[in-house]
Amino acid sequence: MSTVVPLAPGSSSPTVPHPHPTPVAGGTGRRPRLRALDGLRLVAALMVVVFHWTGVNRMPEVWDGTPRQLMPELHRFSAYGFLGVELFFLISGFVICMSCWGKTPRQYFNSRVVRLLPAYWVAIILTTLVVNYAATARNRPHLSKTDVLSNFTMLQLPLGVTEVDPVYWTLWVELRFYLLFAVVVALGVTYRRVLAFCGIWMILSVVADKADSALLKLFVMPEYAPYFIAGIAMFLIYRFGTNWLLLGVVGFSWLVAQHQLLGTKGSYEYGVMHSLNWNVMAGFSLLAFGVVLAVAMGAFDRIQWKWLTVAGALTYPVYLLHQEIGFALIRWARNHGMGVGATLLAVLACVLLLSWIVHRYAERPLSALMKRMLDAPGIFPLRADPPVRDRAADRERNSNDMAGSSR
Repeated sequence: MSTVVPLAPGSSSPTVPHPHPTPVAGGTGRRPRLRALDGLRLVAALMVVVFHWTGVNRMPEVWDGTPRQLMPELHRFSAYGFLGVELFFLISGFVICMSCWGKTPRQYFNSRVVRLLPAYWVAIILTTLVVNYAATARNRPHLSKTDVLSNFTMLQLPLGVTEVDPVYWTLWVELRFYLLFAVVVALGVTYRRVLAFCGIWMILSVVADKADSALLKLFVMPEYAPYFIAGIAMFLIYRFGTNWLLLGVVGFSWLVAQHQLLGTKGSYEYGVMHSLNWNVMAGFSLLAFGVVLAVAMGAFDRIQWKWLTVAGALTYPVYLLHQEIGFALIRWARNHGMGVGATLLAVLACVLLLSWIVHRYAERPLSALMKRMLDAPGIFPLRADPPVRDRAADRERNSNDMAGSSR
């Protein structure tokens, strides 16, 4: 993805409000790759990993006891690791707007397919093997052939199909965001259109709960819309510079997000099996908004550690592979007498290594192959239908050919 934007001459940061925003441009320097954003993706992924491994108390068979009993100090923090998902959505709004700017609908579609499906398909195969055949897999029903095949569509939730791995629920959220933003891409991505999109989406998400429309809620996603919208606004700040309107969008999004956390709090209390502190949740949310905003404003441009790019590339495989496979590895380690700390470090190392292998030897080559296939001419429909066949003329031509061949 392209992450470089020229700086204005003599400017150290893009901070020029303008009634008709234009990209921060000119000068000989260029904004460096946003490696800090890659680092934040890694932080979000590790938060979710730690939450599932040490924050959830509802599956005591994984550790032969609950995390709250076995590692109470770590659990106090890891119980809030689910907030990494909100950070993911915030970053996703930023990255999707950035990656599709100036792209055609076909390019947008191709980029999303190539980004999501290869690693996901490999993860389905690996996770199914563990869930159905590993002796240390956690106690859950085996996956049927039709369930596994349906998961390859990434539409298992609307189809009412059991997910191969429960973490896949966030992919359905992402898909709906991509579908919504496709409207902007189809119209042509501009500053005004993106702002209008953010405003309309925010209004619909706020009124959705009172509208008594399940379909409206399904598409506008009131719980998660503020994060995507704020991420989009932060990219506009990155591309066009800071102004009070964009800062207002970010601030308003956080105000809505902190309210939506009340519903999120209840759903995650089911998994951790104890109460959660809304103040901690809102505080982390504010911190996440602030850090991503600082990235957009160039505060972390000096962070150019190359390993962060690799770490960012691994976050998707890590997310897809960590739960069911991680649970099986934890049970195996505990069955062989490993302590809590040693188990966590060993399993994390295994998941990171497996994720790198999947990324290097499966995701990258499959993505390249899929990109070549999707970019091939003739894949997408023509602008106009081909000429309608004259079937009567075809029949006459065929009969003439048959008569000629019989002579």
